[in-house]
Amino acid sequence: MINYTKTKVKKAVHHLRRQPEETRRHISHVITAIAAVIMIILWTYSLGRSLSNPEKKVQIKNDLQPFSVLKDNLVGGYNSISVPSGNVVR
Repeated sequence: MINYTKTKVKKAVHHLRRQPEETRRHISHVITAIAAVIMIILWTYSLGRSLSNPEKKVQIKNDLQPFSVLKDNLVGGYNSISVPSGNVVR
């Protein structure tokens, strides 16, 4: 079975090498796109499983807390700059 598979792969590689460069690039792009879609599907599946875990939800909330504080500080700083005050010298 293994030798048969090696022979098939070798034949496929030799067949691809005989193709024009444009065809080889096209095949390469298609294979890359298919691999990317498969990886995105697997990533989404594993992400969905890990995010549904209650312990993970608590951990994510704790991890994001410093970013919430940073966001609040940035919004507060922007609001203090953009709000005109009465003692502006012109």
